[in-house]
Amino acid sequence: MPFPHDPVGLDDLGQYDAVIDARSPAEFAEDAIPGAVNCPVLDDEERRIVGTLYKQVGAFEARRVGAAMVAANLARHLRGPLADKPSDWRPLVYCWRGGLRSGSMVTWLRMVGWSAVQLRGGYKAWRSQVIERIDTLAPRLPLRVLCGPTGSAKTAILQAAAKAGAQVLDLEGLAAHKGSVLGAMPGMEQPSQKAFETRLAQALAGFDLARPVFVEAESRKIGRIALPNALVERLRQSPCITVEAPLAARLEYLLRDYAYLGTDGEALAQTLGRLHGLLANETLARWQAWARAGELAPLFEALMREHYDPAYARSQRGNFLQLQTAQLLPTERLTAEAIAALGPALRALGGDGGDGGAPGT
Repeated sequence: MPFPHDPVGLDDLGQYDAVIDARSPAEFAEDAIPGAVNCPVLDDEERRIVGTLYKQVGAFEARRVGAAMVAANLARHLRGPLADKPSDWRPLVYCWRGGLRSGSMVTWLRMVGWSAVQLRGGYKAWRSQVIERIDTLAPRLPLRVLCGPTGSAKTAILQAAAKAGAQVLDLEGLAAHKGSVLGAMPGMEQPSQKAFETRLAQALAGFDLARPVFVEAESRKIGRIALPNALVERLRQSPCITVEAPLAARLEYLLRDYAYLGTDGEALAQTLGRLHGLLANETLARWQAWARAGELAPLFEALMREHYDPAYARSQRGNFLQLQTAQLLPTERLTAEAIAALGPALRALGGDGGDGGAPGT
């Protein structure tokens, strides 16, 4: 099939051997089309220089200086990551708006002999599609919201349900954060807001809307990530399932799940300092002393009893409209074996027969 010379749209992404992001490294790091590789025609500093010239001197001078930079960078890419590409290689190239940067790269690649094509509208078109997809699909999601106080192993139960064949929207996984003041994941940075929304849009597009989608009850923010309004509203209106587990089981689970916090007592104490103003000074000082001493058991029990459980009760009642009629998922233990059994139980309770039919009531 002949490939066009004119720019193509997002529907054609899958027809090409590679998707190349010609934007600067900082732009690429913030968000990119999934699967794209970054071959910048201008690096971050060069982009700043060209932009300044454009504003202070004029378009001609900016293009003259920028063209030399672009030529040098393209030569580097041709000698480096593009050096082994075969003659029939077909790349799709994009920049911010499908303008000069991607156009320059496509011109050079076509001069070599490759069937390179520009993406119409560039990243901006992709970003618009992401927002539209979330706004369109989120209100239609047949959500089953898994509720329960801190330490109820909700994320682990959802993972077990996914292994059993359920559709699961793992918001904390997408946001790389557990959603509480202690929720930062070791060795992981949260994505940018835009990158999170790209991940979310990709996840939503993969769901069968004729079957339930299980999700954890979340506030409007997960760490520094804000959930889109359309998704928040759907969460608040959807049927709920509540995990019921005794405090002792929850404490045992938390001590396993957050064991890594005991490796740096001072860092944990500093993190707890974010609760200043929400607790009595004496209480916070006691908790920070436990953190520095690595005494997680009394610390986590106090956190549950005096902070998380009361806060959970207040927020859940006001935010989840169907919580009062929630189905119950009771368990006496939250061991690995118990959680593995709760996954299929959650799926069945949520009306997911797994046959692609309409969800149960």
